[in-house]
Amino acid sequence: MFFDTHAHLDDSAFDEDRDEVIERFRKAGVNRVLNPGCDEKSTRMAAELSEKYSFICFAAGFHPEELAGLTEESFDSVCALAQHPKCLAIGEIGLDYYWDSTRKEEQKALLQRQLLLALDLDKPVIIHDREAHGDCLAAVRQHPKLRGVFHCYSGSAEMAEELLRLGWYLGFDGPVTYKNARKALEVLQICPLERILVETDSPYLSPVPMRGKRNDPGNLPWICAKIAEVKGLSTEEVARITAENGCRLFGCP
Repeated sequence: MFFDTHAHLDDSAFDEDRDEVIERFRKAGVNRVLNPGCDEKSTRMAAELSEKYSFICFAAGFHPEELAGLTEESFDSVCALAQHPKCLAIGEIGLDYYWDSTRKEEQKALLQRQLLLALDLDKPVIIHDREAHGDCLAAVRQHPKLRGVFHCYSGSAEMAEELLRLGWYLGFDGPVTYKNARKALEVLQICPLERILVETDSPYLSPVPMRGKRNDPGNLPWICAKIAEVKGLSTEEVARITAENGCRLFGCP
């Protein structure tokens, strides 16, 4: 069984053939998918997909890139959706200084609101961290009871060791298969199997040999195969262990 713990099936890239894509990756052995929201609209669509398909669950959250569209009403709607029975986490939330480094304090404030929401609802979080490693680490350190995953982990091995000590999981995506993946592979080598989650971040970050094409959960075996190569295991073992990890963190059967 493969568990894609981060796929944006609500993305417009799937508007023409979403049901066909879902049917294909189910046949490829991907038996569970977590679809994180990025704002009110995407969170609502993720919830609708979870109601249509028993094997899809979702997370509710406001991505830092969506800060411009944030209103109190939209935030309240996301908070309401976070209480849906198939909402397993608060996410995708975090900090992104790559696209906009001019509103750091606003991003931090939004992240803290959502971390407190997760604690209040007793849900894990899915952290987006792009060129904001120190501030993301500082934010989660403030809440020792918080649990979750640093999605598509891109920080240093030293930061990874700190997160692992704090009980966090690390998400690995298509970039671990790229030729320039030296840092990601260093982190993968030190990360215990029981703290690894596998993700596609569909429709983005397609793994080799699908790089450059639209990504979907059916490509998850390529990521598991690379992790298996690094860890000296079979792809099937990595699929099983990472699926168990995902179910443990997000509280699914």
